[in-house]
Amino acid sequence: MIKAEIRAEAERLFAAFQAAGAQPVEADILLPADMLLDLYGEDIRARAYVTQDPLRGEMVLRPDFTVPVVQAHMAHGADPARYTYMGEVFRKQDTLRPRAAEYLQVGFEVFDRTAPEEADAEVFALFADLLAPLRVQPQIGDIGILMAAVRGLETTETRRAALLRHVWRPRRFRHLLDRYAGRTGPHPARVRLLKALEEGTLPKTGPHIGLRSASEIAARIHALAEDADTPAIPPKCASLLEDLMALSGPAPQAVERLRDLAVDMPHISDAVERFATRLAALKARGVAVDALPFETTHGRTTLEYYDGFVFTFHATDPALPVIASGGRYDALTRVLGQGQSIPAVGGIIRPHLVAQLRAAGC
Repeated sequence: MIKAEIRAEAERLFAAFQAAGAQPVEADILLPADMLLDLYGEDIRARAYVTQDPLRGEMVLRPDFTVPVVQAHMAHGADPARYTYMGEVFRKQDTLRPRAAEYLQVGFEVFDRTAPEEADAEVFALFADLLAPLRVQPQIGDIGILMAAVRGLETTETRRAALLRHVWRPRRFRHLLDRYAGRTGPHPARVRLLKALEEGTLPKTGPHIGLRSASEIAARIHALAEDADTPAIPPKCASLLEDLMALSGPAPQAVERLRDLAVDMPHISDAVERFATRLAALKARGVAVDALPFETTHGRTTLEYYDGFVFTFHATDPALPVIASGGRYDALTRVLGQGQSIPAVGGIIRPHLVAQLRAAGC
């Protein structure tokens, strides 16, 4: 694909977002690494280009625009606000297929506290309209429903926090859920450690290896002992959570099934009704919601700052990466807002893939 064609596609999308009311913004290419990489999550951390600056410390080539845009907005942005941006992002590729490590992104972000579900619908409908000629496949989810279900589990706050921390890592989440539900036992090394603690045979001294201090090690052992005495999550609660995670289908039917689950999982009720409100807003904007695919767990392997509505648009060719993606990230504004927050949602389109699909006549 010729770079000029990709740039032209990016300019077209950038202009469309401005026509939708977004203010164009820019972000530095070289960003401070310390907090940014923690916010992006494991996948981006592993794929980021990190360098050491003698004056500014560890820096990272921009892997994404959302975090720096949120930082700038929370520092001096208007309320409400809409932003758009266009520029290169940089990510190492760990796939056998040839994929660019540097490519253009064009994005659209909405900061508006008046009607979050309307803002969700605005962003999704705008993306759907822009991508409609390409016959891409949409998919939506809602991480907020899953997180609400975890917060309502009958277990300790420590275990709920651990599950929430690993929502974006399905295998680790499953491992923890199975252990907390009593289906699998702890690691043999942990069993030996706790047995030695109980019998009073734990060594009092020894070589200090690793970065943890002695007090941190003692606190960790104490936490493990407390966890070992914690009752298992009731089987019904674990089964309901699994039913929730397995739910998929056309969005309207998913709403009804979620409402059924909410009878036994009241903590998800508010999140489910927000989903229903969002669906009505999407329909009002002309989105064909009857055929819109929904999965509760969709988006669990994307950026870790999403905490609500998530969406993607895929090409019919499964070999291609996601064409566009986005979602709600209210918690991110609280982290970066220094005591302030605002509901926020946005997404990005990859113009090189859009140009590729256009060239293929899709």
